[in-house]
Amino acid sequence: MFLKLPVLKKIFFILTACFSLGIQAQAIRKYSNEFLNIGVDAASLGMSNSVVATSNDVNSGYWNPAGLTQLKDKQLSLMHASYFANIANYDYGAFAMPLDDKSAVALSIIRFGVDDILDTTELIDSDGQIDYNRINLFSTADYAFTFSYARKTPLKGLSYGTNAKIVRRIIGDFASSWGFGLDLGVQYQKNKWSFGLMIRDITTTFNAWSINEGSVKKIQDASPINGDAQELPETTEITLPKLQFGLARTFKIKSKFSLQTELDFITRLVETNDIISTSSISATPAFGFQFDYNKIIFLRGGVGNFQDITQFDGSTELGFQPNFGVGFNYKGISIDYALTDIGDQSAAIYSNVFSVKLDWSIFKK
Repeated sequence: MFLKLPVLKKIFFILTACFSLGIQAQAIRKYSNEFLNIGVDAASLGMSNSVVATSNDVNSGYWNPAGLTQLKDKQLSLMHASYFANIANYDYGAFAMPLDDKSAVALSIIRFGVDDILDTTELIDSDGQIDYNRINLFSTADYAFTFSYARKTPLKGLSYGTNAKIVRRIIGDFASSWGFGLDLGVQYQKNKWSFGLMIRDITTTFNAWSINEGSVKKIQDASPINGDAQELPETTEITLPKLQFGLARTFKIKSKFSLQTELDFITRLVETNDIISTSSISATPAFGFQFDYNKIIFLRGGVGNFQDITQFDGSTELGFQPNFGVGFNYKGISIDYALTDIGDQSAAIYSNVFSVKLDWSIFKK
């Protein structure tokens, strides 16, 4: 009996995830809770995530909660995407509603998970024989639950919003964690110009891990090489703030056509391989556009995630992520599609993304 290639991919994926915690764990990491940086909503992903200045619907709870103040009615949004040849599933759902003409709230949930992973730590029985009946299945999943509140200020065009989020991460029976963090967003609109600032994890996000030492001991015993040398990971993890600033302008083209453009700068307070990087800060630009006909048919595109990618020979090469998207909106029902990382130009994960958005006005007719 042989394991098929997709199964081997799953085993490799989870082993990498599990042992990355133990081998190079530190309290403050450059990349922590990264599933929260992928993005949501196919329309926004089609624009390469450059939407913090213009986001104005239920998905603003993720991109910039200040945009929730532009809601006219209740809205529901759902999204699904698959990564790593359908091994990992990324799902998102959100609901938002205005409280009055000055404030609004939203609730959202994100799940990024790999299911039906083979646990082969007990594959070999006490007699040294391989017994496939001893293989168990488990899942590894990351969850984020977010409550958003937004309000307009007395200054015309200026609004702000905050997110309170709970992060739950589970690696089968091996480890799990709880985390909590806050985000802050601001938007300002003046004529055809829009400005936005989103600060994620503004107070840092703290994750407290609980490690099942018994399950880890099984991994150590099952490891053919240096199993006892594998140390337990640290039980605390801190996510540093991340800033995204956006500048956008809308152009009216004839009577029924319009063009929306936005340029964003995404900044981390650590050194990374972003195209702009120092020992204490790094940044990468993102540009996106949305062309529409009468707010019914949409064509979107964008480019972002500019990074210096190290090659096998030690040299570096500039990588970037071009995205494409289309959308259709009719009587409060929006269906959007995005193809991310066209041509696999960057080291980022890529996927076909679908999302749907419902405006509560469709139920009032």
